[in-house]
Amino acid sequence: MDDRKGEQTPAPASEALTPLLSIFLLFFSLWASSLWLAGCAAPGEPQERKPPVPTAIADLAAQQLGNDVTLTFTLPKETVEHRPLKQTPAIEVYRTFEPVPGTTASATTTASELILTIPPAMVAHYSQKNNVRVVNALDAGDLGQHIGWTASYTVRTRESVKKESADSNHADLKIYPAPDPITDVKAEVTHAGIILTWTPPQKTPVGAAPPIVAYHIYRAEAVPEVQTQPAPVTNASESISEVPKLKVPFTRIGETPEISFRDLQVEFGTTYVYSVRSISQYTGVTLESSDSKLIAVTPRDTFPPAAPQGLVVVLVPGQGQMPAHLEISWAISPETDIAGYNVYRSDQDDMPGTRLNSDLLLTPAFRDMNAGPGRHYVYTATAVDRAGNESQASAPASGSVPVEGQPANP
Repeated sequence: MDDRKGEQTPAPASEALTPLLSIFLLFFSLWASSLWLAGCAAPGEPQERKPPVPTAIADLAAQQLGNDVTLTFTLPKETVEHRPLKQTPAIEVYRTFEPVPGTTASATTTASELILTIPPAMVAHYSQKNNVRVVNALDAGDLGQHIGWTASYTVRTRESVKKESADSNHADLKIYPAPDPITDVKAEVTHAGIILTWTPPQKTPVGAAPPIVAYHIYRAEAVPEVQTQPAPVTNASESISEVPKLKVPFTRIGETPEISFRDLQVEFGTTYVYSVRSISQYTGVTLESSDSKLIAVTPRDTFPPAAPQGLVVVLVPGQGQMPAHLEISWAISPETDIAGYNVYRSDQDDMPGTRLNSDLLLTPAFRDMNAGPGRHYVYTATAVDRAGNESQASAPASGSVPVEGQPANP
């Protein structure tokens, strides 16, 4: 009888692979989980960004000049989140009218009205270095219904069509109808300066003009290179119909309660442009009109100086080699633009003389070395200014050189 060890029956192949498959499935599960987690970490659908909102304007100011209200403010540069604005924002201007306290119950504050929208492409026309200037013209309807009311302005800006900025500060002012601009300023040039005259304004857009308490005079110089067609006026002024380009902005040079003004600080040959504004007084408000019709004037110096005074003729007897001759002298001219003098001589009392000097005399004196002995001479002198204008002749003075051996005439 055989004594054999029992042999174990081999396990089926499927049972042998089970541990390997389990390990594989475990690693596959871990790998798939990592992919799923990575997918979850990827960005999802893009979320909508908040539209940029510019910061609110805080320096809005308003001023009435004539029947226009000028608004000034600084354009915002960043958003409320302190991020730079990527483009120039659009501008929206709003206005309300608030009645005078104590008026009738029917007078109520008007609704805020959008009166002006400036698209981004047009903002540059209203601004310089981020300083914006906008003019709101008040028409007869605005003025007629709201005399003495407070016009309250606010401004908003927007970079996105979805969201605008908050309101700016309120800029408030009482509005009144200003007199119409002066249309008939005239200029007259004199030796001392330019005289301006005009007619007082008679009305406003809604009725008669209020009392005019004064006039402000403004002046600017024109650019010399600009050529214009002059239209001559009396008294040596040239009024230019087409106003030339200004060299400097207008500056107020005077105030007067009269309807005329004398500008004494002028230089001949310089073109000046003038504007006159009327000043009217309402309760608690002084209102300046808008500019008059501008007038440009180029004064020309065609004004001769005054004739010399105190002309005298003195006989100087001959001495040694120096023959007898006549010394003519006169008082120095007090005018400041004298270039020199001329001396004239005639042998008849009422006849114009012949000029003796070839060049202008720089001093008020002349020595006549060509006076013939025994002849009677009449002398006059004139003054010439730097523009070449010659004065009338002085009062005449006479003299003569005696014939040798004869006494001189007393």
